[in-house]
Amino acid sequence: MIPVFQHSNCERSELSSKSIRVLVVDDTVVYRKIVADVLDELPGVEVVGAASNGKVAMSKIASLKPDLLILDLEMPKMHGLEVLARMRVEWPDVGAIILSTLTQQGGETTIRALELGAFDFIPKPQTDSMAENRQGISNSLDSMIKAFARRHEIRHILKGKSSPARANSAKKIMPDSAGVVRRTRATARQKKTKSKIVGIGISTGGPHALAQMIPQLPADLAVPVLIVQHMPHLFTKALANSLDSRCALEVKEAVDGETARPNVALIAPGGKQMKVVAGADGKATVIRITDDPPEKSCKPSVDYLFRSIAYHYAGRATGVIMTGMGSDGTLGSKLMKRNGATIIAQDKATSVVYGMPKEAIDAGIVDVIAPLDKIADEIVRTVKIAP
Repeated sequence: MIPVFQHSNCERSELSSKSIRVLVVDDTVVYRKIVADVLDELPGVEVVGAASNGKVAMSKIASLKPDLLILDLEMPKMHGLEVLARMRVEWPDVGAIILSTLTQQGGETTIRALELGAFDFIPKPQTDSMAENRQGISNSLDSMIKAFARRHEIRHILKGKSSPARANSAKKIMPDSAGVVRRTRATARQKKTKSKIVGIGISTGGPHALAQMIPQLPADLAVPVLIVQHMPHLFTKALANSLDSRCALEVKEAVDGETARPNVALIAPGGKQMKVVAGADGKATVIRITDDPPEKSCKPSVDYLFRSIAYHYAGRATGVIMTGMGSDGTLGSKLMKRNGATIIAQDKATSVVYGMPKEAIDAGIVDVIAPLDKIADEIVRTVKIAP
């Protein structure tokens, strides 16, 4: 079965009446059939074709004009990464959901695909049962397609391609303040001390967003950064390695028992929970990686991490909620805010999926709403100078 991670608890927005046109691209006929059958059962989805490799896919994108590809990466004649690279140039409005193998190499390739702009990914089920494999893909695709459809609709509104009635509602969907840092009423209750730790919670669209934001943090940030990215085992290590190669901070997958160190970003291992506890000397902060149950179907869970930060860093922490489906992180952010933390949320315009930031904002606990390219500056503000 597919491991527990972000897609089990998500936004439940309805698909618009207009169908999302999907092209299935996989060199394995079994997976092409499984995916096509699953998609055929989803409302508002039209399977417009299938392709057995990337080269065929490129020609079919031109002729069939799909909105979305379900894309395998390991294919003959043209690799999935080549397809994504060409799509960015030739068909930037066409989205992609990746079918990924649960291997170390598969994880590394998938992270690269997400950094190239793929919407999200589904680990390929590895059971011997066709029925179980089909159910695993169905569970993931249902919520993911709904989230993609919502983003697709917003992009059409912004580009003026929607109906007049929907265009008139554009301001409600994407406010005029999009792209601008906003400080909320919650800021009046903001803490008066510098942060000593930064916690980040992120899900759908995370690798692409982190690849833009984390490199903007300075090498001398002087505090630890702890990240929960909803992903399965193997993928989080690949993500850490990729970010480490481009960041001034050291980025690594967290290990149980290590000390949270300044200028080091630790990513929670997929399929595990991560929290902070006091060290034996009462001064150091120690990372604990546990096998505690999922929370809101998420493992790792943002709430789980943020709750521990709230207890151990009262009045001295920054919480950041970024793009993602569902509401993971809101409860933990509430506790952090109650204990004097500063809470930053990514804005709607730059979120691939607005679920997680929206839940925190609607709860009235967010101090700063910032576009992706301003989040790092806002983090530094809470660490370097007292608000």
